[in-house]
Amino acid sequence: MSGPPPGIDISSGGGPPPGVNTGRGGYVDPNWPFPGGPNDAPVIIYGYTPSFALALLATILFCLYFVAHLFQVVRYRTVYFCTFPIGLAFEIVGYIARCLSAKVNPYNLIFFILQYFFIVTAPVFLAAGIYAILSALIHRLGREYSLLPPKWILWFFITSDVVATITQISGAALIGVKQKKREDPTAANNILLGGLAYQVFAIGLFIILCGVFIFRARRQIKQAGLSLFIAAFSTATLLIYLRTVFRLAETAEGLGGDLSTKEVYFGTLEFLPVVLAVPLLNVWHPGRCVGRSIASDSKEEAGIVELESRG
Repeated sequence: MSGPPPGIDISSGGGPPPGVNTGRGGYVDPNWPFPGGPNDAPVIIYGYTPSFALALLATILFCLYFVAHLFQVVRYRTVYFCTFPIGLAFEIVGYIARCLSAKVNPYNLIFFILQYFFIVTAPVFLAAGIYAILSALIHRLGREYSLLPPKWILWFFITSDVVATITQISGAALIGVKQKKREDPTAANNILLGGLAYQVFAIGLFIILCGVFIFRARRQIKQAGLSLFIAAFSTATLLIYLRTVFRLAETAEGLGGDLSTKEVYFGTLEFLPVVLAVPLLNVWHPGRCVGRSIASDSKEEAGIVELESRG
């Protein structure tokens, strides 16, 4: 990320004049003078003052979704789907930090780092739950319709999630350190970019494998009464993918790029896709629709598991 325009010294702690949008250097809210605290940046790194209404709405919605998904994971004993409520817990922490940025102090680096770290990494856990659903579907409908064995699919994509998570966490943490020290975060941003790029690749590959499986098993899907579930599952997957592509493009621009300094992009391409995807898998929960197991040895056994889960 390049520095602020000539004549604006952010290292002195004084910041630019109020109301000046310094582009890649940050922004100062004319209605919110620079507080000058030890953890405050001299400019608002977001490029805008975050909307408290949006952050509060997100916090409330994700809290409701978290409770619902946690209840369903316990109710249907779907251990393979437990990463979904973990991802929602990350969303909650991230948006609480964003609320604090919006309401308490938008210059505070701790609030910025927390919201950035948790909101960026949360969908990694949501994606892990989506990967597990395909494995459960393969066991339910038949392994002959899948290009790869379900265990290979599950472990490859879970491993990909681990790699993407570690890379993104490392990059996000280093960005926070660099921002706090007021150093150039380009190298740290590139680490985060690598994690996001790999995640985009992994989810894209997953969509291809999933699409082939659904096409080849289309008759079995209809006979099993899973058409609506498949529609909900596919829509949720594409929404999470859209969000990940947005984050990749945003990170490629850097923290001061247009995608990261206009909240309308954050609201429509980060918040909205996730908040629409999550309730789809509440209504059509895999534990109720597919079964609680991803390790059954036959379609008949998977059917018994499904009946047990519904009972």
